[in-house]
Amino acid sequence: MNGARGEIEAMLAGAARRLCLTLGALAEIETALGVEGLGALAERMRKLSARDLAVVLAALLRGGGEGELADGLGETAVDPKAAAEAVARAFAAAAG
Repeated sequence: MNGARGEIEAMLAGAARRLCLTLGALAEIETALGVEGLGALAERMRKLSARDLAVVLAALLRGGGEGELADGLGETAVDPKAAAEAVARAFAAAAG
């Protein structure tokens, strides 16, 4: 775990998972949510649907090297509250 890089660890699907808001993850999130820029993204993040949450979580998991879980997220039992908390913590870690 590299806190200086903004990585966090979260318990998802019964195991500790690494999440990280990388530049690639940020671009993936902007594209998937149809927003451009951090201001628009921040506004959109205030009202995420369950589908949006899954998209953001998958991008953050890929950023943390958890591609297998990210790719199978739709078929995996992930607690929605744990997912939302992990996303919030990953963005907070990236902000420093």
